[in-house]
Amino acid sequence: MSRNYKFHNAEGLYFISFATVFWVDVFVRRIYFDCIVDNLNKCIENKGMEIYAWCIMPSHIHLVFRSTIQKPEDLIRDFKSFTSKQLIKLIEENMQESRREWLLNSFKKAAATNSNNTKNQFWQQHNHPVELWSTNVIQQKIDYTHNNPVEAGFVDFGYQYLYSSARDYQDVPGLVKVII
Repeated sequence: MSRNYKFHNAEGLYFISFATVFWVDVFVRRIYFDCIVDNLNKCIENKGMEIYAWCIMPSHIHLVFRSTIQKPEDLIRDFKSFTSKQLIKLIEENMQESRREWLLNSFKKAAATNSNNTKNQFWQQHNHPVELWSTNVIQQKIDYTHNNPVEAGFVDFGYQYLYSSARDYQDVPGLVKVII
């Protein structure tokens, strides 16, 4: 992995993106979005995560965050591990999920080629952390995060997208407790 994509400063502010295996569009049902939202809020309340911007897209997540208690790589590793188990269970138990078999087979297939996993792999392993070092770079990453749903054609304005902190930046209460 390139030196550019590592957590070097335990106290730093970072922009990260992480995606589902094969870029599978998992986040298309409210129950799956809610799993991520609930766990982000738990990380804020219990694990010292400070979130400045976030967005959940169908196959990936963007965060601008800082970890105040543990190493950022450990916080993200734990978050991804915990949410992957929860999301796979939600998919397994969701009898209305028309893509259930295909999704579960995708996670099994990804695990079969990765020695770190034995049964399923939900998230791709890399996070591509970028430490944010200036006000301009911070604002650029926040704007990028908030503009993702607009670029995808889901909404006309970022604040219209429910699963993003763009709402908070327009004084519309969001779902995750962010620092502005």
